[in-house]
Amino acid sequence: MSAAAITAAVVTAAESSEEIKGIQLLLPEAYDIFWSAVVLLLIAIPFFKFALPALQKVLDERTAKIEGGLAKAEQAQAEAAAALDEYHQQLAEARAEAARIREDARAEGGQIVAELRTRAQDEAARIAETAQRQIEAERQQAAVQLRTDVGALATELASKIVGESLEDEVRRSRVVDRFLDELEATTATSGKGA
Repeated sequence: MSAAAITAAVVTAAESSEEIKGIQLLLPEAYDIFWSAVVLLLIAIPFFKFALPALQKVLDERTAKIEGGLAKAEQAQAEAAAALDEYHQQLAEARAEAARIREDARAEGGQIVAELRTRAQDEAARIAETAQRQIEAERQQAAVQLRTDVGALATELASKIVGESLEDEVRRSRVVDRFLDELEATTATSGKGA
């Protein structure tokens, strides 16, 4: 179409139209409403039949996924809280066990120290007793040796003084024993008097 034809059509339409006043200015013509409704139905029916359910399905899946994720997060949080409580409980049990072991070790250490102290005292008493017996045995041996030496000296001295021979063992033993008894009696008397 040419520009002249369009201009002629517009001028003819403008001359034939009536002047519209008031509310009629805002309301469309009935044929415009009809065809708009037809187009709206042609668009709305496929939209509500196909597009909206698919969109609703996607939204429902997304909602379910989000709710599942929230449920999993809550479950994981509950499990973490339970694990934390169990950890705290095990830690408290471990601390109590360590304290009990320490106390047992202290008690056992005290018992070992007391046992070692008792053993040491027993060993010291045994050593002292052994030493006392050894000293007593050595004193006895020294006394016997001294008696023998003193007896020999006394026999020799007596044989020189008396001039008689004390070679006879029985006689010599009697003389020595008598001499030693007199010596002990003298020592005992002088010891009591001091």
